[in-house]
Amino acid sequence: MSKIEWRPWLLLGVFSLVGFLITASTFASLGVVLPNMLAEEHWTWAEAGWGFTILGAACGFSSFAPMRLIRRFGVRFTLILGTAVMVGGFAALSQTRGLPLYFLGAALCGVGFQMMALIPGTHVLAIVFKHRAMPFGLYFTLSALGGVAGPWIVLAVMHAAHDQWRVYWLVQAGLSVAVGAICAAIVGGPGWLARQSEQTDHAVADELATSRGGPVYRTASDWTVAEALRTPQFYILLAAYFGHLLIGVAVVSMSVPHLTQRGVDLALAAKMLSLESLVQVAGRALGGLFGDRIEPRYVLLFALACLAVGAAALSVAHDYPTMLVYALGSGLGFGLTALAVTVLLLNYFGRQHNLEIFSLTCLIGGVSAFGPTIGGYVRDGAGSFTPAFQLYAGVIVVILVAAMFMRPPRRAGDAPGGVSQAARCLDEAA
Repeated sequence: MSKIEWRPWLLLGVFSLVGFLITASTFASLGVVLPNMLAEEHWTWAEAGWGFTILGAACGFSSFAPMRLIRRFGVRFTLILGTAVMVGGFAALSQTRGLPLYFLGAALCGVGFQMMALIPGTHVLAIVFKHRAMPFGLYFTLSALGGVAGPWIVLAVMHAAHDQWRVYWLVQAGLSVAVGAICAAIVGGPGWLARQSEQTDHAVADELATSRGGPVYRTASDWTVAEALRTPQFYILLAAYFGHLLIGVAVVSMSVPHLTQRGVDLALAAKMLSLESLVQVAGRALGGLFGDRIEPRYVLLFALACLAVGAAALSVAHDYPTMLVYALGSGLGFGLTALAVTVLLLNYFGRQHNLEIFSLTCLIGGVSAFGPTIGGYVRDGAGSFTPAFQLYAGVIVVILVAAMFMRPPRRAGDAPGGVSQAARCLDEAA
C-alpha cells in the first residue's frame, strides 16, 4: 500500500528534476555561454545563431522519436538512450573547435531534450496518477523553473572555472548522467508500468467525469483533423503558437548579447533573463487559475499584446524601466500564449482528435527556431540586434490583429454561437 502511495510522487519528483536540469542546461544556458564561445572561436553572430536554430529544430522535429522508442523498448531504455544522446551533445559542445562540432552538439542536445524530458515525463505521470491536473501542473512549473535557474548556474560555474566555458558543458554532462541514471533506476519496468496503467485506467473509468461550464465557448462536436485544417482559426492559433516560440527563442538566445552591447552588465543581463523566465512561470500559474473563468481568446489577445510590448521594449532596453517592461511583457506573453492556444484548440475543435491537431501545431517549433539565425544576420549587417526584435514585435502585432477578428469556427449542425460546457452537460443529461 505504501508503495502505491509514495512511488507516484517520487516519480513526479525525479521527472521534475530531469525537466528542471534539461531546461536549465540547454535553451536557458546557451544564450549566456554563447558570447564567450563566439569570442574564442571568432564566429560571426549569424554563424553562432545557427546553433540555436539547430537546437530548436532538432527539439521540434524529433518529437516522434521518443514516442516510438517508448512503445517499442520501454521508458527506461528511452531515458538511458536519451541520457547518452544528451551527454554526447554536451561533450561535443565542450570540445568545440569549429562550427561542425558546435552544430552537432546543439543537434544532439535538441534530440536528447525530447528523449529525457517532456514526452517520457508526461507519459509516466499519466500512468501513475488518476487525477493529473495537479501533478502535471507541478511537473511543468518545476521544469520551467530551470529557465530561471539556468543563467545563474552558468554564472556560478563559469565564475568558479575562471570563465572557462568548456568546463561548464562538462559539468552539465556529468549532471545529466546523474539525474538520468536516477530517473531510469526509479521508473518502473514495462511490466510494472503496464499493471499501473491498467489500474489507473480502471479507476478513471469508474468515475463519472463532470465539468462545470462558464462564460467560455466550447464546441458541441468533435472536429476531424481535415475539418480543422480548413478553418482560418486553426492557422491563427498556429501563428500565435509560432509567434510565442519565435519571441521565446529570440529572447533566450539574443537578449544577453543584445543588452551587453547596449551597455548593460553581463551579470545584470543574465539576471533579467532569469526574471523573464520567472515571469513565464507566474504567467502559467495565473493562466491555469483563471483559465476556466475567462474566455481564452481574451487571454490570447492579452498575451500577444504582452509579447509585442516586451519585444519592442527589449529592442531599446538599456535601463531598469525598459528592461523590466521587456521581462514582464515577454515573460507573461510567453507563459500565457502557450496555455491559451492549447485551450482554444481544445475548445474550438473538441477532444477526440486534439492529440493530432495539437501535434501538428507543435511542429511549428522547428520553424520558429530560425529566429536566432535571422537575428544573427541582422546583427552582422546592421551592427545591432535592435531591428530583429522590432521585426519580431511587428510579426506579433499582425498575429494580434488577426486574433482580434477571430471567432469560434462554425460548421453545419453546430448551435449558433457554440455552446458552453454547462449547456452541453445539461443537454447530455436531458
